[in-house]
This record gives sequence, structure tokens and C-alpha cells, in this order.
Amino acid sequence: MTDSAPTPRFLDDRLNHWAQTNPDGEAVHYLGRTWTWSQWNDRIRRLAGALRERGIGRGHVVGFLDKNHPAGVELTMAALSLGAATVVVNFRLSGDELAYVLDDADAELLVVGEEFRPTIEGIAGRLPKLQTIVGLTPEGGDGDEYEALLASSAPVARAEDRDPDDVVLIMYSSGTTGRPKGVELTHANLIAHTLYSHDGWAFDEGDKCMVAMPLFHVGGSSYVQVPIHDGFPAVMTREVDGLSLAGAILAGANRAFLVPAVLAKVLESGPDAVKLFSALKTYSYGASPMPLPLLRAALQAWPDTDFIQVYGLTEVCGVISHLMPEDHRDTEHPERLISAGTLVDHCELQVVNPDTGDPQPTGTQGELWFRTPQLMKGYRKRPEATAEAITADGWFRTGDIGRIDADGYLYVEDRLKDMIITGGENVYSLEVERVLAEHPSVMEVAVYGVPDEKWGEAVHATIALDPESDPNLVDPELLIAWCRERLAHYKCPKQIDLMEALPRNPTGKILKKDLRQPYWAGHDRQTV
Repeated sequence: MTDSAPTPRFLDDRLNHWAQTNPDGEAVHYLGRTWTWSQWNDRIRRLAGALRERGIGRGHVVGFLDKNHPAGVELTMAALSLGAATVVVNFRLSGDELAYVLDDADAELLVVGEEFRPTIEGIAGRLPKLQTIVGLTPEGGDGDEYEALLASSAPVARAEDRDPDDVVLIMYSSGTTGRPKGVELTHANLIAHTLYSHDGWAFDEGDKCMVAMPLFHVGGSSYVQVPIHDGFPAVMTREVDGLSLAGAILAGANRAFLVPAVLAKVLESGPDAVKLFSALKTYSYGASPMPLPLLRAALQAWPDTDFIQVYGLTEVCGVISHLMPEDHRDTEHPERLISAGTLVDHCELQVVNPDTGDPQPTGTQGELWFRTPQLMKGYRKRPEATAEAITADGWFRTGDIGRIDADGYLYVEDRLKDMIITGGENVYSLEVERVLAEHPSVMEVAVYGVPDEKWGEAVHATIALDPESDPNLVDPELLIAWCRERLAHYKCPKQIDLMEALPRNPTGKILKKDLRQPYWAGHDRQTV
């Protein structure tokens, strides 16, 4: 189907193309509802009309806050067709975090799932730029404000004053200040990502894509562009739980991208679950490392499934390297199972000494720098952070440590950035430390990742209490509860150790490496 489709210039070109050439073909299925390409395109055009009526145009920002829902994609497509951008907000964030993100993004209109609306109403006074709130329900029945908005709006054409370098998506990722940074992705970035990460995704007649990863993650918003680009149906789940995933497979989904933790859960669920998931022709995984024993068990359980591992970052729209199906079952090179595969097309890599910036020889560890058309426009309102991350000649400093072998296989082994990846979600330690340090009994704190069999890494904290505090009134469980009141739960420590004083080097820097070492002994990966 894609052979006759023109190369897109704007992110909505392919969706518009399928609406014209395959109007009655299935485009998306969600919770029992199905829309054809023409129906989906009409909804997007009507939503664009509603946005335009409310003053949304080029350079403006709208927001989406809900669990997975086709409306998130519809809003993105409608906004970008007018030259506007969409910030897709993590629904797990606390009220304080939501207020920061929506204000930093300058969101003027928000489509919000009704279950999250009370939180938004509670922080509305801190969002002076937010002019319109539109409620959304999963089923879309009577009383759904979003559906009523579409029904009452006239469709409008795509704007002519657009540019491929316009920002279309803003994805918030943790940053060095302890507050998340808005990663600005353009039409050109996302189209390049779809084109260059496409290997292994050649669809056959009757194939359908499972879209289960949350849309606030590039694993959701970037991945959903694959079936749109190729003109094949997407089966979207609202949740990433066993029942939802099974329902998607029963609805015909046979291509999927999921985090390794999901795969572990399937294998634990018994032979019926394993048999059901054997319907998947492609199982792409990433966002956190796949433990080698789990990967080997999966390869044995699903001998006819093509496995694709992906490594990447939000700043490059997602995938920057991939380990292809043939590599997963290459008995002559089993060592490649722990690699991140080879680079996607049109991507350059430098492995450099992180202290000097000098290129390192093949096989030698260093910081991974990439240059690619997929690279973000920059961090929103953060020119200094952008300049720190991207060199003058276009190299993106990832903060990841790795090496590349003589055959071009990339091995990602450590991280310079003090980032914890738990279940595919990024947690920046400074963000958690900032909250713990606000507790009146905490004198000093270090947050870091420790190995976790289910999630890859778990958030862990070591704390020295103020000597004046009563240790009988402050225990680890109370400190974890303090975090849970102020942060998304996945960011909160699972365990907290108490010490009289944290170890420091002669310059006074806390030695997190020493704190981590007992937990990482015998494990392959460790944060520096």
C-alpha cells in the first residue's frame, strides 16, 4: 500500500492520503469502536475547526491529559494541521507537576479525561494561560464534551502557512534542574524517525498494530505514526495490562511495541497467555534493558515471532538503533543479544571521551553522541540546556556510555546522566531528591537506581536524618508516603536506607557510586 503513497512533508500527509485513497479502510479500533480513514480524518478536520474557533493557530500549544485514547492522536493531528503543537502530559504526574508542565508549555486548551479533571480543576488557578478545558470519556457516550465539540464544529482545511520545522509535539523529560524539560519535536523530526526506524515493520495484508504504550511516551506517540504512515489499522488499548493486551490481540493486533516488564508478566501468566501472545508476528521492545534470561525464555516461547530491540531517547523521537530479528536468533553471535543493535539509517555516531570530547577507538567505551535528522529542535525555553546538549555542529550528547564493535553493533553500558529507568519510565534523581530534601527531618539525601527483576531498575534512596529529629517519628515508610503526596508514584523510592552521614569525596560530592555498589554487585549494568 505504501509504494504508491507520496513521501510526507507534514506529519498528517499520510493520514490525509489514506482518507482519499482508502476511505472505507479501517484506521483505528478502540474499546469496541472503529473508525475508517475517512471518518477519522473528518473527526480531525472538525477538531481543527473547533481549535481555530478558539484562536488556536501557528505557534500556539494545546494539551492532552488522559490515558490512551484516539483523541490524543486526533488532537495532535488537528493542532499540527493549523501550525500548533500538542503537549501530551503524563497522567501519572501529581498536581504540582501537572501545573508546572502545562504552564511551561503555555497550553491554552486542554483535552482531559474526566477521571483527571478534578486534579486540573484543583490547579486551575495556577494556569492563567489555560483558557479552555474539554472533558473526555473512554466510551464517548452522552455527556462527552469532546464528542459534542466535534459534532458541533465545521471541518476546516489544513493551514497553508506551515513549515516542516514547526514544532508539533512537546514531550516532557526529566532534566538537570530537577524539573522536567520540554523536548520539542518537529514534523521533519518525526517523519525522519518513522522512515528510518521502519526496518522490520513491512506490513502484510490483514496486519494490525497494537498501540499500548502511553501516548505521553515517544514509545506511544512516535510508534502510532507507523501504522498511520503505512495505512494499516491501529488497535489502541487504554491500559497496558494483561486483559487489555489480550483484547487487542483478539481484535487482530499482531504487531506490538512493549516494554520488557510486560513480556515478563506474560511468561509468568502461564501457557494460555503464552499461546495467545504467539499470535504476534512482531514484538518490538525497548525503553529499558531486557534481562538476558528473560529474552532467552521469550525466544524459546515464541519461535515464530520476530523480536526487535530498540534503543533511543525522547530527543531523537525514540529509536536510534535496533537489534533486528535475524540477530536475535543468530547462534554464531549470541553476544549480540546484549547489544542495542545497529544504527538506523541516516544516523551518525561518535563515541567520545566524556572529559575531553576526543573520539574513542572502536571497541572503547565513551559517551555516545548522535547526529541525525531525528534530533529535536531543542528544549522548550531552555536555550542554555539545548546548547549544552547539542554541539555547534549538530552532535547530540546523550549522557549514555557505550561502545561500538568492529561490525557496527552498539553496546549501551552505563549512563553519565543520573537517570533511573524503571519499567520504561525515566526518573531523574534530582527531582526525587528535591522533594525528600523538603522534609523537615531530612539532612541529606541521595537517590539512585538499584536492580529490579520486574522493572529493570527501582528508585532507591539513602538518607541522613537531622540529628535534632526524633528517629521514632520518621521512618522510611513515612518518607515514602511524603514522596507519594508530591510525586507520581513510579518516581517514589521503593526502599529508603537511613545512615548517620552519606559518604563524600574530598570535594564534598556525595559518592553515589559507593552507595550503589552493594546493590549492583554481580549485575551487568550500573549507573556511573
